[in-house]
Amino acid sequence: MATRTGSNPKDLAFEKASAVFAFAVLALTVLLFAVLLRESMPALRKFGVRFLVSGTWDPVADQYGALPFIYGTLLSSFLAILIAVPLSVGAAIFINEFAPQWLKKPVSFLAELLAAIPSVIYGLWGIFVLVPILRDYLMKPVAKYLGWIPLFKGPVYGPSVLAAGWLLSIMIVPFILSVSREVMATVPQRQKEAVLSLGGTRWEMIRIVIGQHCIPGIFGATVLGLGRALGETMAVTMVIGNRPEVFLSLFQQGYSMAAVIANEFAEAGGLQLSSLILIGLLLFLVTLVVNLAAKWILTKMVARASRGI
Repeated sequence: MATRTGSNPKDLAFEKASAVFAFAVLALTVLLFAVLLRESMPALRKFGVRFLVSGTWDPVADQYGALPFIYGTLLSSFLAILIAVPLSVGAAIFINEFAPQWLKKPVSFLAELLAAIPSVIYGLWGIFVLVPILRDYLMKPVAKYLGWIPLFKGPVYGPSVLAAGWLLSIMIVPFILSVSREVMATVPQRQKEAVLSLGGTRWEMIRIVIGQHCIPGIFGATVLGLGRALGETMAVTMVIGNRPEVFLSLFQQGYSMAAVIANEFAEAGGLQLSSLILIGLLLFLVTLVVNLAAKWILTKMVARASRGI
């Protein structure tokens, strides 16, 4: 007679062990939040909400505000997503739908290999290759002819929020590309052939079939890339300029939340250390809010797709 599910001692032991692992992950997350909150309380008590809107970062006067770092993090990450998503999705469509068989594996392997490169290597490449190219062939010409636009206003240094956004976009391409490819591979071949058999072009097939089925998955891949961009430290530190001010121009230097922690944590103490930990707590919360919002949006998108809307 077959054993009832869950009555086998081995099954019960495996179930309990899996539950322990799951609760351990949850406990680690709660513990991390609690430690960050406890260590950041001195700065939280002194500055309160003003910490979020103040642009002052003065260790001599013991006055600290996180606005330049929040602004730099969100702006560079937004630029990275703006650049990386079309590049990644376009590459995924080419690999899945147009590339000859002999080219698919090498291109996929080389693209995904980018994810294994350490961030400090990206930073060095950004300093010696990307920043000079952007400065001489993009920033200077654009500043010369479009410098009257606030986004391109001011002197051109090279290290900038724009350079950080470009470098981050290169770093997150493998994540978005890999997930997008896997999502596109799940589209039934019969549906593609049905569109083509009715006289549709390849573009119409991609727009109708792949578009309807893959938008939620591509959105999830984008959120994965955004989470990677928000928390990146070394590469951004090396190309963003590390200037704690808020500029509308993309050509000006900036600072990120992870970069200021990496640069100042070793020598910080007292209120400055507490302020850095508070920035870490804010980065934790920003990442959490972004992921929760993305999860909610993704749920709505999947529900609409399932209803055929």
